[in-house]
Amino acid sequence: MKILVLNSGSSSQKSALFELGPESSRDPVPPLWEGSLQWSGEAEELHIRNQTGSEIRRSSKAGDHRASVAAMLENLWNGPTAALKSPCEINAAGHRIVHGGPKLIKPTLITAQVKQAIEEVAAIAPLHNQAGLQGIELIEKLLPHVPQIAVFDTGFHRTLPTKAFVYPVPYIWYEREGIRRYGFHGINHEYCANRAAQMLGRDISSLKIVTCHLGNGCSLAAIDSGKSVDTTMGFTPLEGLMMGTRSGSVDPGILIHRQRNNSQDSNELDHALNHESGLLGISGVSGDMREVLKAMRAGNERAQLAFDIFVHRLQTGIAAMAASLGGIDVLVFTAGMGENSPEVRAAACEKLGFLSIELDGTKNSGARADAEVSSVPSKTRVLVIRAQEDWAIALACVGLSRRGDIEAPVEPTQAWQSGTE
Repeated sequence: MKILVLNSGSSSQKSALFELGPESSRDPVPPLWEGSLQWSGEAEELHIRNQTGSEIRRSSKAGDHRASVAAMLENLWNGPTAALKSPCEINAAGHRIVHGGPKLIKPTLITAQVKQAIEEVAAIAPLHNQAGLQGIELIEKLLPHVPQIAVFDTGFHRTLPTKAFVYPVPYIWYEREGIRRYGFHGINHEYCANRAAQMLGRDISSLKIVTCHLGNGCSLAAIDSGKSVDTTMGFTPLEGLMMGTRSGSVDPGILIHRQRNNSQDSNELDHALNHESGLLGISGVSGDMREVLKAMRAGNERAQLAFDIFVHRLQTGIAAMAASLGGIDVLVFTAGMGENSPEVRAAACEKLGFLSIELDGTKNSGARADAEVSSVPSKTRVLVIRAQEDWAIALACVGLSRRGDIEAPVEPTQAWQSGTE
């Protein structure tokens, strides 16, 4: 079964093609083909690679995003990176959808009703959900023969207990408007929990796991017996840890104060909290931890402060997740910073000895995912696990296929042949 996975963002589009059998194991396999587009201002960066090592790299002036994505996907069956003879070989397309709201919690075959439900919660995560919808609509035009599946970042957190997802605000907000904690990064949190159990040779039902997804967006999850029982992101992906350009949790009174005394409206506050805060806002250097560390080593005091705040909030967050679990057996670091920054991992674990967390400095400094970095006597195991969201989405599509929820592909229409609508 060949599955095309799309991860659509406001400034990027990542795609990958996987081939899986009906009895495929949960062990990740490399994609047959992967492509990415990055947009920054008027610049566009394209990178495509197939399993044989053939590559395309191209920088150009940004044009219509949908046209660029369509052109990228046509390299699946045309040109030097082709991995297919024709698009009719694709059995399904899986999409990462950031917010499923209260209704969409499991991988779902996309219908008009599902699209409408995704649209209804787009106001909570406008950049992410609108991008996901655009990806769905593109495949409808380009590959109309292909059934599409939505996999939701919020879905894994459907097991949160009521005490963890209801906010201490007027209860009627929850009853009437659905204002509650949803949690995000669930696709990767769930994958990492299962992968950790696999690496340790343990049944996941016996483990209390804290997963640290540390990328440009950051969140923690407390996972008990494979189920999410607490997490740091909330109603939106803005709550919780300090992030690249997002503030994370702040005193709501600050926002009221800014509105009253600085004449800032909600749009200005939204922009400041999402795009001008976090590592960027404090350091004044960058929202990328690599650049912050570089500036910190050069003696930049604000970069040092940004790092210290980030670590402080990460440490307290890990401890809070462990408290929700009533203990901790495994601590997982994943995503960009989690996988690639030994400095962040070492600093985060420095004060967590009371949770029986102890890093091996040599293992940590040279770690590449998937690896253990805890010292031998450490009771709590510390793992570095590569984020595999695309693979997890492909597995979810196979799961639907096993239940008979995906129809066999039909012959493609003229739409993909001509590259037009």
